[in-house]
Amino acid sequence: MHFHHPLFRKSSLVWLVLAAALAVVAPRVVHAEALLVVEADTGKVLQAENATYPWYPASVTKLMTAYVTLRAVKDGRISLDSLLTVSPVAAAQSPSKMGFRPGTQVTVDNALKMMLVKSANDMAVVLAEGIGGSIDGFSAQMNQAAHRLGMMQTNYVNPNGLPAEGQITSARDLAILARAIIRDLPEYEYFVHIPSIRFGRRVTQNFNRLIGRYPGADGFKTGFICASGYNLVASATRNGKRLIAVVLGASSGQARAVKAAQLLERGFANNTLSWLRPSLGTVDSLMPIDASPPNLRDEMCGGKRKRPASDEDEDTIASNAAAGGPSSGETAITFFTAGLQPPMAKPSELLAGAPAASEPVPVYTGPTKTGAALIAAVAVDAQKQTVRPRGKKSRVATKKPDTAAEDTGKDARKNARSDTKSDTKPAAKPAAVRHANAKPAAAPKAGEKPVAAGDKPVAKPAKPKAAAKPAIKPKSTSEAKPADQKTAAAPRS
Repeated sequence: MHFHHPLFRKSSLVWLVLAAALAVVAPRVVHAEALLVVEADTGKVLQAENATYPWYPASVTKLMTAYVTLRAVKDGRISLDSLLTVSPVAAAQSPSKMGFRPGTQVTVDNALKMMLVKSANDMAVVLAEGIGGSIDGFSAQMNQAAHRLGMMQTNYVNPNGLPAEGQITSARDLAILARAIIRDLPEYEYFVHIPSIRFGRRVTQNFNRLIGRYPGADGFKTGFICASGYNLVASATRNGKRLIAVVLGASSGQARAVKAAQLLERGFANNTLSWLRPSLGTVDSLMPIDASPPNLRDEMCGGKRKRPASDEDEDTIASNAAAGGPSSGETAITFFTAGLQPPMAKPSELLAGAPAASEPVPVYTGPTKTGAALIAAVAVDAQKQTVRPRGKKSRVATKKPDTAAEDTGKDARKNARSDTKSDTKPAAKPAAVRHANAKPAAAPKAGEKPVAAGDKPVAKPAKPKAAAKPAIKPKSTSEAKPADQKTAAAPRS
């Protein structure tokens, strides 16, 4: 048919209109994501999207920190019982962290548990300084390990994943690292799937929400900074088959868990039909892309989405799930295993529930303890946490000016009152002064002359009114200021 024939022109016009309509109807990609599913034993790739695109690792960096540390333990260069000291550099790290003071000692074992479950940035530095001598020295060891494992797109400059130029990885490299942990350190692999830890009275659940919720989940680590979005390296085992899923750039803690569950479920379901799918090769054979990592800061933390650059995720439900966000594709997936078993619950429902009951693993400071000594150590930490609020009043008041430059000493006390319940007593002081200057002042003068001697200058009939008015003014100013300071402090990240 000739290209200028009327029928050809008409059909071309139809296709153009159809393409334009599809462009309008097709959903826009909200933000970048990298996804990967591989078999743990063979490295076979089951699904890959942007898997070799460079990415900021955030706290999944701690997987390499754990790998280098546990290799040192396995090689006999250090022991799990070795005591390490919290340095000023470690104590100064941003949250999430344990918050121990400089000079505090922890074992390698406890530091690893705190780092991998709570994602404690200070514990990552404690391990780095204890094994590598310094952050730079340990980072060099991390890079040597990455090079040896074939992680061609990875470079480390710190052990915890806090924002830093040059801290880069990819979904491909993270899957290679997860396989190395399973292959090289089977006797220490339990560190990456501890459901929760208990420090004194505080219990911290693993930020990897698949653990204790998704059937067969057995590792690894989460991560978040504004530039990377919510990252997750996860693994699960079913019928003797173990899969590793990597999700980078999800919109929330819930979204990354849901996406990982979908990837794993799809991988298990397609396992028996793999001969029908074209081969994607192995994870090592995926070709790296030479590009700059996407920076998701504006999407993750811009505008009203103020978030701390921490993996301490409190976002239990993806904010856009109801509007057709990351979990909206769930209905398109039938959660059957080879089509023979009844469908599972939707991942969003499965992962929003409470984790399976488990006994938190106790962690503590100081040397390794067992039996009665361990029970006593946990009790001491619990007692310290119980007593802390009483002594916290003065500390909060003195610390606040560091976090808000506009605070005066007076404003800091008012801020402390609004921040902690234990600090409501100082806030009630003006009221107590008003009562002391009013009618109750007459009774002490009659029966307790020595005690009321300091109150003698206060006249009974006239001064209660004079004293009451100044007491009211601080109340109005103190109630206005903390509100302003609190809103000013809220965007801190």
